[in-house]
Amino acid sequence: MGARGETFAKQFEAKAQEVTAAIERLSDADWKRVTAAEKWPVGVVAHHVASSHQGICGLIKMLADGKPGPNIPMDAIHAGNAKHAQEFANVTKADTLALHKTNAAAAAGILRGIADTEFDRSGTVLNGLPAMSAGQLAGGLLCSHVDEHLGSIRATVGH
Repeated sequence: MGARGETFAKQFEAKAQEVTAAIERLSDADWKRVTAAEKWPVGVVAHHVASSHQGICGLIKMLADGKPGPNIPMDAIHAGNAKHAQEFANVTKADTLALHKTNAAAAAGILRGIADTEFDRSGTVLNGLPAMSAGQLAGGLLCSHVDEHLGSIRATVGH
């Protein structure tokens, strides 16, 4: 384990704890409220966050391992997100919380397993955008994705 991986893991774990606390505070009525940003029920947004930890960390690990970036078109991301919202329209709070905790722990473990120099490896992750390093994903996208959606949940439920 390197110092950078430990730092990224601790930053992410702090964000994950915020999500855990926010989900635990949600009432049944809150869970069903529709967000202005995503236009999904709060529960679907929470599940999206919980399910994304693993995917984003998979991208980080892919780059850290020296593999080329997947060059994902944004349309594919939007289509996948829309499909997820439909498939998990009735997801429960308990299932979402369990998934979040499992995936957050796995993501932190992945980050801790990456050597410092491996965070400098890069590739094209999103079609049309500049190459990104594993460190940029770990220190930026992973936490900002949580912040963005958690902000949306908080704006919707008022806490």
